Amino acid sequence: MVALGIVLSAWVAASGAGAVTANLFKGRPSSVIVTAAAIGAVTPVCGVTVLPLMTGLLVSGVPLAPIMAFWLSSPVTDPSLFTATWAVLGPGFAIGKTLAAFAIGIFAGLATALLHKTRMVQVPLRAHPRGGRNPGCAPEAGGFRPAVWRDPVRMRTFARELAWMTKLVLLCLSLAFAAEYLLRDLVPPELLSAYAGADSPYAIPLAVTLGAPLYLDGYAALPLVRGLLDLGMSAGAALGFLVAGSAVSIWGVLAVVPVLRASTLGLFVALAVAGSLVSAYAFQALWQVFA
Repeated sequence: MVALGIVLSAWVAASGAGAVTANLFKGRPSSVIVTAAAIGAVTPVCGVTVLPLMTGLLVSGVPLAPIMAFWLSSPVTDPSLFTATWAVLGPGFAIGKTLAAFAIGIFAGLATALLHKTRMVQVPLRAHPRGGRNPGCAPEAGGFRPAVWRDPVRMRTFARELAWMTKLVLLCLSLAFAAEYLLRDLVPPELLSAYAGADSPYAIPLAVTLGAPLYLDGYAALPLVRGLLDLGMSAGAALGFLVAGSAVSIWGVLAVVPVLRASTLGLFVALAVAGSLVSAYAFQALWQVFA
């Protein structure tokens, strides 16, 4: 999936698809954000795959708000992960996580849209390391041409973007995965379950805070969360652990550090954490009523 995202980003840059997408996103912000969040909630795109695609769209002029909506909703769940969650944790968690993904996407997109006059939203990307014109822009003449292999100029753009994005992703992820594995070894699951039980007022904030850096993979996390529930973790804390981990895992954050401005990255993390907290508390309240 990561390789697919890199290739797709290079194609967006070479074909001019980014400009077409930017024009499509010039409608009513609310409807565009809802659509982006809905697509993200059912699309199997992990946080790392979103990185190159997001970068290509941003430099092509696509607004940050719908990208933020898709970026936060997509890694949380997808149809296959929905089925796996249903099998391991039950229908309540599967449905709750899907609704949380959609809600967080809408929340993040609308919040970003409200901040559209700020610099962190208007100029979310750092200066491109190669300098010169925007890397995501297709050749100035010719508009949108999906068959980039038929145009030598576009093929050079494709090759340049493919090489740069591959280097960026490999550099970022090598550090990010190393940091994540270190954190997983330092904080055992038993410690999390001990302080995130049903009777603890700090259960959900702690689960969200620790879940983000500890989380590795949507499928691998399911048996881990099942074990934490058996050890006494509350349902809301478990959902917060799942949602926060997938939305703002440490490797996902470190992967975008070289791409996004610090203020934009801070906005992303703040929206992800806030959305995870609200989703977890809402799920806990509903769980106590219907469970």
